[in-house]
Amino acid sequence: MQQHALVINTSGRGLTDLTGELTRLVTHSGYRTALCHVFIRHTSASLLIQENADPSVQRDLERLFARLVPDGDPLFEHDMEGPDDMPAHVRSALTQTDLTIPVSDGRLHLGTWQGVYLWEHRHRPHRRELTITLQGE
Repeated sequence: MQQHALVINTSGRGLTDLTGELTRLVTHSGYRTALCHVFIRHTSASLLIQENADPSVQRDLERLFARLVPDGDPLFEHDMEGPDDMPAHVRSALTQTDLTIPVSDGRLHLGTWQGVYLWEHRHRPHRRELTITLQGE
């Protein structure tokens, strides 16, 4: 088993592609068959496997979440860090804070159009910490 820390500096709300970094870790692990577990150590960002070919998918997801969980909604009491504070927590709760991806033949076993993304739910840039655990043979 191997464990790695990965720090991602986001540029604010939106998706950051992690696929290349994860591919590098898997390649250097030497594992042919394994599981790659990715965990984000935050409550206002999340992880997502999503379409990697058409950027309109990401824009559509952002628009949907803006409608579902609008910034500044008076429903929310928690706004210590601004109007996007509680909406970021809700967005994280509706998505995922961890993913497990199979590794086959030494490669992430993703579909043709799949990429692995960190989804920043806050407007301002953040330093996000991830733990990557590889277990295999």
